[in-house]
Amino acid sequence: MISFYNSLTKKKEQFEPISDGKVKMYTCGPTVYDFSHIGNFRTFLFEDLLKRVFIAFGYEVDHVMNITDVDDKTIKKSVIEKKELKDITSHYTEAFIKDIKSLRILEADTYPNATDHIDEMIEMIENLIKKGHAYQIDDGSVFFKIDTFSKYGALVNIEKSNISNDLEISDEYSADNANDFALWKSYKEEDGKTYWDSPWGRGRPGWHIECSAMSVKYLGSHFDIHCGGVDNKFPHHENELAQSCCALDSPFVNYWLHSEFLMVDGNKMSKSLNNFYVLSDQREHKNYLETYSFYYHQPLETLNAANNSQKDCLKHSMTEPIHFHDEEIYYQHHRNVCQSDYLDTLLTLQSIQYATLDDPFPKVNPSKFYHLLLYMTSIKQNR
Repeated sequence: MISFYNSLTKKKEQFEPISDGKVKMYTCGPTVYDFSHIGNFRTFLFEDLLKRVFIAFGYEVDHVMNITDVDDKTIKKSVIEKKELKDITSHYTEAFIKDIKSLRILEADTYPNATDHIDEMIEMIENLIKKGHAYQIDDGSVFFKIDTFSKYGALVNIEKSNISNDLEISDEYSADNANDFALWKSYKEEDGKTYWDSPWGRGRPGWHIECSAMSVKYLGSHFDIHCGGVDNKFPHHENELAQSCCALDSPFVNYWLHSEFLMVDGNKMSKSLNNFYVLSDQREHKNYLETYSFYYHQPLETLNAANNSQKDCLKHSMTEPIHFHDEEIYYQHHRNVCQSDYLDTLLTLQSIQYATLDDPFPKVNPSKFYHLLLYMTSIKQNR
């Protein structure tokens, strides 16, 4: 039996798949305007652990991870560097794929690019307008009307009347009603060469509609699990949930799982704060997995903040036998797993707390269990 904390219901729930033996899972991928930092990889590795748990329990996992290759950040980078958007995003997409391979993260079944799914986004927006959930303004932008979705704020327990106090007013939100968010942004000069034709004129999709359109295309109108970092919970996932439920007349997703921040000196790791580290930093400075103690549902410090007891925990009993379904399995840490620098399991060795395995693993050491998952899934997938 697999149980985990569902952000939507605010409680631990037993997993019940929509289809027996199958799991459909969507995970928010990178925005490819720069290299992903290790705070991002905390989330990606948490999602990898989740996926490995399902595979180990015999589930067939259909995993979709999007690539955000058009948004304010990617466009700004292409304009500043005077390069085509595709040249910018292709470079950082390739770097991301290289990094996840270096960590031995199981690759998703599908990596859809947002720019390849503009038609699907326009179709969903048209449907929302037709149903009265969205409206066009004079400049050609289209906004979602959150007053039409009574459950808005469920992921973060926020009242609609307070939303505008928590948002930075920009073209993501309506000037007339700061609670309403953009589905389609009309073209502006600072967008450079990046625009598409639509029923509302030239422009580009809002960030939130991208994930709705892509997840539905590949996983259907109702699927099992949606994952991301805690910073995605609001407004991104809240908006995605609202527009999807209204467009599809379905629950959209059954379980929402979010990974907490990786902290640096008390602040979240972030490009905007310029306090981030990429994987190459970790290799060069020898700050390997031993410096991280990793729990899914709480913020954690990184680098020199990790104490000796945390480091010792990561090294504990790597060559001792593991008991699994009453069968003794010996697993040496140098085989199919970490080898010398432990980067294969960076940031996640103790993350098993996020997916509470009530039975038959009530007392399994998290580090042993994660290595067992690596071993089992490598056999199942011939890795």
